[in-house]
Amino acid sequence: MKSAERASLRSLLVLAALATVVFLAALLIGSSGIGVRRALEALGGSGDAATRSVLLGVRLPRVLAAFGVGSLLALSGVLLQALFRNPLADPYVLGVSGGAAVGALLAMIAGAAALLVQSAAVAGALAAVGTVYALARGGGTPRLLLTGVVLASACGALVSVLLALADTSRVRGMVFWLAGDLEWAVSPAASAGAAALAVAVAVVVARPLNVLAAGELRARTVGLALEAWRTLLFVACATLTALAVVSAGTVGFVGLITPHAVRLTFRTSDHRIVAPAAALAGGMLLAAADLVARTIASPRQLPVGAIMALVGAPLFMALLRSSPVEREDQHVDRDGDGASHEADLAQRRAQSVSPGGNRGERHVRGARGECLPALAQAAAELRIDHRGAGEREQQQ
Repeated sequence: MKSAERASLRSLLVLAALATVVFLAALLIGSSGIGVRRALEALGGSGDAATRSVLLGVRLPRVLAAFGVGSLLALSGVLLQALFRNPLADPYVLGVSGGAAVGALLAMIAGAAALLVQSAAVAGALAAVGTVYALARGGGTPRLLLTGVVLASACGALVSVLLALADTSRVRGMVFWLAGDLEWAVSPAASAGAAALAVAVAVVVARPLNVLAAGELRARTVGLALEAWRTLLFVACATLTALAVVSAGTVGFVGLITPHAVRLTFRTSDHRIVAPAAALAGGMLLAAADLVARTIASPRQLPVGAIMALVGAPLFMALLRSSPVEREDQHVDRDGDGASHEADLAQRRAQSVSPGGNRGERHVRGARGECLPALAQAAAELRIDHRGAGEREQQQ
C-alpha cells in the first residue's frame, strides 16, 4: 500500500472517529433535562425506564435519521458533480425537492396525516424526476441540467403560491418542512441503511466515476458507455434525493458543500475516497446541526436546515481560505495507480510522432490525478495509430 493510500485511510479513520463522537453527543445531549451521566446509566441498563425511553425512542431515531439523510444528500452531491462536472451541482438541481415540496404542501393544505404527506412528497418527487427525464432525454448532460433548473424554479413558484393560499394555522408546519425538519422521518433506520448501501455501491463503481468526471471526450476514449452511465447516475441521484427529502424535508447546503470540503481536506478527487468520506461528513454535519437546533433555543426547536447553513457556511469558508490553491491540472495523485507517470509517458509518445504534438498534449494532460492510468495510454495509442495511418496514406 502506497503512502498516499495510507494517508487517505488514516484520514477516513479520523473522520469516522469524529462521526462517532458526534453520534454519541447527539444521543446523550438534549433539551429534556437528562444529564450525560444519567443517560449513560440508562443505556447501560441501570437507569430508569423513562430515561431509556427518551434515549431509544426519541433521540436515537432522530440521530439515525440525521446521519442517514446527511449521507444521502452528500453522496448525491458527489455523484451529480461527477455527472455534470459543475461545482455548483447539488441534489436539488434536478427538481426532485421542488416536486416533493409541491406534493407535501398540497397534502398539508388538505389536512392529511403525516403518512399521507410523505406519500404525496414521494409522488411529487417521482413526477418531477419523470418530467425532467422525459424532457431532457437524448439532449446530453447540459440539457438535463437546464431542464432540472427550470423545473426547480417552476416548483419554487408553486410553493410560494401554496404558502400564500394556505391557512395561517398550517403555515408554520409548512415552513418547517421546507426548511428541513427531522421530525418527519418515519423510518430512520431505512434512511441509514439506504445510505450505507449507496456508499458501498459508489465505492464499487468509483473507477467509472473517475473517468466520467474527467470529461465526456476522455470517457468515450476509453470506451465508457456514456449514455448508460448518465442515465444510471441520474436515476441514482434522484432516488437518493427523494429518500432524503421524504425523510426530512428540503435540507439544503449538505449536498453542495460537503463534497468540496472532502476534496479540499483529503486533497483528492478519487471517488473511492470521496464517496465514503462525503457520506460520513454529511451525516456528521447534519447530526451536529440537529443537536444545535434542538438545544440552542430550548424548549423551542429551530429548523435544522437553517442551522446547517448558518454553521456550515463559515466552516467551509475557513477551510477554503486555509487550503492551498491548486491548478486544475495539478491534482494530487491519491488513487495509487501512478496516473501522473502514465500520463507523462503517453504525452512524450504523442509528441514524438509528429510536430503537431501539442494537440496530443492537450488531450493527455487532463488524465493526471482523477483519471484512470489506462486513460492516457489509450488516448495516446489511438492518436498514434491515427497519425500512423495518415502517414502511410500520404506515402502511398
